[in-house]
Amino acid sequence: MSHAGKVLAVNDDLPIRTDKPVHSGKVRSVYWLTEADSRRLIEEKGYPVAPDASLAVMVISDRISAFDCIWTGEGGMRGVPGKGAALNAISNHWFQLFRDKGLADSHILDIPHPLVWIVQKARPVMIEAIARRYITGSMWRAYARGEREFCGIQIPDGLQKDQKLPELLITPSTKGVLKGLPGVPEADDVNITRKNIEDNAEAFNFRNADDIDLYEKLLKEGFAAISAELEQIDQIFVDTKFEFGYVIDADGSEKLIYMDEVGTPDSSRIWDGQQYRNGRVVENSKEGFRQALLNHFPDPDILLDKERMDERRALARDNELPESMLMDVSATYVGIAEKIIGKKLELSDNPRAELIEVLRDGYGLID
Repeated sequence: MSHAGKVLAVNDDLPIRTDKPVHSGKVRSVYWLTEADSRRLIEEKGYPVAPDASLAVMVISDRISAFDCIWTGEGGMRGVPGKGAALNAISNHWFQLFRDKGLADSHILDIPHPLVWIVQKARPVMIEAIARRYITGSMWRAYARGEREFCGIQIPDGLQKDQKLPELLITPSTKGVLKGLPGVPEADDVNITRKNIEDNAEAFNFRNADDIDLYEKLLKEGFAAISAELEQIDQIFVDTKFEFGYVIDADGSEKLIYMDEVGTPDSSRIWDGQQYRNGRVVENSKEGFRQALLNHFPDPDILLDKERMDERRALARDNELPESMLMDVSATYVGIAEKIIGKKLELSDNPRAELIEVLRDGYGLID
């Protein structure tokens, strides 16, 4: 079978029973289950949630987004073989580690198939929780321009590109557009300070001000746990984005949990330890693909300048990338996933048919 056939690129048209519109992000699609199916599965599978909790099936795809565009390859490749399975396997591994360490639960209740999660509805905290241990990427670009304050925190002079920071830095940004908050620009993904959050805890969806401390604690402890485990395989956890939300427990109490995905090559930078010690940065994350895109096009400024979004979308739409570029990404993602989980990644030859069969026969969610 060609590479194209092994890719699950379209994931919003599966025949999963739902009475709500399918919600599709850049990579995942969410199918909200009917009330009857949610109740039935909670009972049949014994999920530790309230009997009337809302459940959803989350299906990851192999699509690849970078610079806010979706990219495709020659020969009908609409994504990267193995990418979805790698992301899910890595997230599953870290969520389990967090539970084992007693940090916090995640929104995932069940993993019927490598590309599928059954999740409970969470009320998201409207913060992209970003933690940085090294100065690189957008932060380095701003630092090189002379900026020394990031999210209200002062950074010392004299740092070099890709250097380890004096301490773990928490540099949150907004998740979605928040309106009418003093000092917070009305835009998605803008940097905010700890004080912005404290002054508007409710608007950011926090239950109370104490949970601001809790989210920071869970972010730091989660970062440290992943970092320590990556060190065992000589990989460096450079920076990452976590997301948090609230769910209702089986006994009716609300708790803060990790949601979305954690510690993946899509949401984090991961560097090879040995290469870094030799003075070279080798990315085991999406950053490598971003660099390849910048090198691939004659005018890389289109990819970096937000004012040129229309040109950028046209670039992504009208240019199929060489197959080798997407297969390089595949090798990176599958490679780091196998290092992290310590075994071979099970890849499907026909992911679509396989997951339909599982959700029909094992879960009764497909007629």
